[in-house]
Amino acid sequence: MEVNTAIELRRAVKHFDPAYIIPEPEVQQLLSLALLSPTSFNIQNWRMVRICDRELRGEVRKVAWNQSQVTDASLLLVLCGDVKSWEKEPRRYWRNTSEEFLGFILPAIDNYYRGRDQVQRDEVMRSCGILAQTLMLTAKSMGYDSCPMVGFDFDAVARLIHLPQDHVISMMLAIGKATAPANPRGGQLPLEEIVVTDRFA
Repeated sequence: MEVNTAIELRRAVKHFDPAYIIPEPEVQQLLSLALLSPTSFNIQNWRMVRICDRELRGEVRKVAWNQSQVTDASLLLVLCGDVKSWEKEPRRYWRNTSEEFLGFILPAIDNYYRGRDQVQRDEVMRSCGILAQTLMLTAKSMGYDSCPMVGFDFDAVARLIHLPQDHVISMMLAIGKATAPANPRGGQLPLEEIVVTDRFA
């Protein structure tokens, strides 16, 4: 599927076939392609919690407004991020580069993140947003549908997945075979209202 077609066809689907299982090689392909998503300074600060346990899925559904996609989708991912990934052996993010480049990039990472808690969190959210779009478009190109979700109790889900203290949740993402089409598009704003040339008036 062409990228532009995947973009045009991708919708937030709410109803999935609970009996359908995505073949594991396809799941691994999907997740592996997602790892090619960009992150600032290549710190790869996103983390994906794949919830497979049916009982845990049920517990998550209870704190997610009882939305059926939580239990019915073939794949449920909690997209979260390590806000301290920038200081956890940052050399490993650039292990294939020269010592000369490391001498530049490692201090740059430290200077950008150290003492800037809001920046650390913001970068996780940006990274997870890009990761989510990569996952959704890749899933669509593979014949699957998806639903990005923020309609849940973040604190409750964090407890259920034993989220580390230095991590935050960005969203959940359900992926699987749709049993019903998405609702009609609500209506897109015109391009001229969205795109500003040079500066706001």
